[in-house]
Amino acid sequence: QVHLVESGGGLVQAGGSLRLSCAASGRTFSRYAMGWFRQAPGKEREVVAAISWSGGYTYYADSVKGRFTISRDNAKNTVYLQMNSLKPENTAVFYCAARPVNIYDTGSYYYTVRDYDSWGQGTQVTVSS
Repeated sequence: QVHLVESGGGLVQAGGSLRLSCAASGRTFSRYAMGWFRQAPGKEREVVAAISWSGGYTYYADSVKGRFTISRDNAKNTVYLQMNSLKPENTAVFYCAARPVNIYDTGSYYYTVRDYDSWGQGTQVTVSS
């Protein structure tokens, strides 16, 4: 497994922006498909965005399309989530997750909780109205 640490959460007003980072260590980061998930109080953890290990393929939940952008820098072992036009309903704990993939599997991304086997501790994002 790979060790993941999220950062960049905080309190922001509606309409504002935040950039989350997830730093990975322990294994070859570039051989992991990555995902960002969120969990609001009383709700199940759900996918926000996902990215293939190559970075060339991405997935977004419908609710964040056009506002959030997932990216990765394999040289820095880091995946990012740029969040713009934030809304109060985006308030949640955000988690990054990793799944090992075959080196030849450049295009796969995964968007369910059970697809991932490594998780960060989460970072709180609070959007005030």
